[in-house]
Amino acid sequence: MRLETETPQQHAPRSGLILLQVLVLGLFCLFTLRLWYLQVHKGAKFAEMARDNQLRQVRINSARGRIVDKNGVPLAVSEPSFALGLVREDCADVDATLAKVSEWTGVDKAQLLETFRRGKKRVKPFEPLTLITDLPYEALAHIEANAMLYPGLEIVIRQKRSYPTGPLMAHVLGYVAEANEEELEKRPDLSLGDSVGKQGLEYSLEDELRGAKGRKQVEVDAFGRQHNEQILEPPQAGHDVRLAIDINLQRECARLLEGQAGAIIVMEPDTGKIRAMVSEPSYDNNMFVLGVPADKWKELRDNPRHPIQNRVTQGVYPPGSVFKLLMAAAGLSGNFIKPGDVVSCPPSYRVGNRDFHDWKKSGFGALAMKDALVHSCDVYFYKLGDKMGIDNLHEYALASGFGARTGIDLPHEKAGLIPSKEWKRKRFGAAWSRGETVIASIGQGYVLTSPLQIARYLSALVGEGKLRKPELVDTEEPKVDASLPLKEGDRQFILDAMVATVERGTGKSLYRPDVVTGAKTGTAQVVKLINPDVRIKGKFMPYEQRDHAWMASWGKKDGKTYVVVCIVEHGGGHGGEICGPIERKIFEQLFGPAPARSRAAAPAPEAQPAAAEPDDVGD
Repeated sequence: MRLETETPQQHAPRSGLILLQVLVLGLFCLFTLRLWYLQVHKGAKFAEMARDNQLRQVRINSARGRIVDKNGVPLAVSEPSFALGLVREDCADVDATLAKVSEWTGVDKAQLLETFRRGKKRVKPFEPLTLITDLPYEALAHIEANAMLYPGLEIVIRQKRSYPTGPLMAHVLGYVAEANEEELEKRPDLSLGDSVGKQGLEYSLEDELRGAKGRKQVEVDAFGRQHNEQILEPPQAGHDVRLAIDINLQRECARLLEGQAGAIIVMEPDTGKIRAMVSEPSYDNNMFVLGVPADKWKELRDNPRHPIQNRVTQGVYPPGSVFKLLMAAAGLSGNFIKPGDVVSCPPSYRVGNRDFHDWKKSGFGALAMKDALVHSCDVYFYKLGDKMGIDNLHEYALASGFGARTGIDLPHEKAGLIPSKEWKRKRFGAAWSRGETVIASIGQGYVLTSPLQIARYLSALVGEGKLRKPELVDTEEPKVDASLPLKEGDRQFILDAMVATVERGTGKSLYRPDVVTGAKTGTAQVVKLINPDVRIKGKFMPYEQRDHAWMASWGKKDGKTYVVVCIVEHGGGHGGEICGPIERKIFEQLFGPAPARSRAAAPAPEAQPAAAEPDDVGD
């Protein structure tokens, strides 16, 4: 008997099917919820982000203000230039892009990488990071032609500073250059690659000249190309600045100093306006705009004549006999002497066991103050200084503007030095000596002044005793800082003595009958002050040991008055001999040519001893 067995049919568990359905429903709900979150809850935000990917805000560079001379001649201008920027957000391969930029422009890739590294900290990913601040036209054309192959590269129009007069105005204008890390930290409105003033008026007037950047909104496609733009905030150009300097007078002064180291300043005593300021040798400030090459910087830095130094404000020298103008004022003001007092002036003055010699080996006999200034008698002022004492001299000199900065709108001005007993004790730990007072009384020893300080003091003597701030900007109102501690009669007496110096003294080279002119010459010895033989050998001494030549003068004609100060470093001659012809030419530029035969019409100088040596010609 056969038994038949029936196999039952297999069915899926009902619980598994339900689990699958729940899983599918859960995923559907999750995706739906996510979609709602993105499209509804966060929709506005993501829409804004999408727009930001298409629309970008970009800063617009502003034009720097111009600097012009008193007649409107351009001295510092801004010209369009092209910079290369990199938008990181659009650049897929930064390394390859920089390598290609290096190939196109010749700029070392390592330098580009360093610029990129610095810029990442300050530039947003969607803003152009400046790689090269000034592209040559050849490189510009090549980059424009291949920009599609390297997304992220962008040409940025910028302003480049230019100085049409170059070395002629370098010490006054200074220059602009790319902002460093410290400057970027201090000024949040600056971007990598921006230029700022580094020296001269470009530095001191930075806020006035720089202006303010604008903003624009641009539409950008997937390749980073800009299409439509909208100005949101227009840029504001910097203010133009008009200087008091006359560029034609400046050029003539520079010509007269050409080949020498020295300085010339021409100043209006009644306003403080500076009409010329020349320091020689000079340098071309255009080379600093895009970064001076290392070899050129080393050449400038190591030049023994220091072309970068502005000698008018930063050069401090023994003033020599020009300082006798202050000594005369101090003696009269402090009642140490009277104009009519006659002083014996032998060939030398003994202090202790040392003899201090006069420039004139035979001496001058007996002189009152006027003739002492006219002939620049050293012994007269040795005696006056010894009687006055160094502390009285120190106090009076400070009150007259020496030993302190003038406040001119130029950086790094030197204050000079007027010594005192306390200063020497602090500086050297030693006591002051009478001999040092004697030396200081003729502007030697520790006494140091700048040409600008001399010009300011002489301007105060000529300009009613008012110490004015020297002004380079023509639109600035005259500012009176102080008044000279000098009676009106004594001030006029000193001016009369300066006129007599031109008529019959050491300033005879300036005489012309159509101009009222006063002067004081000076010769600042560099070595061996008390050695009477040094002057004889001066022209044969090494350059760095030769005397400095000074002349401080003023001229008045047709209601116009000018002060002119000149110093020639290591001129190898006396102030009247070296600076006199220079200042005579400057006055011709200011007042026109001198009348014919004006020299022949000059009053005859006082007779000199027949045996006077050739070098005994005064200072």
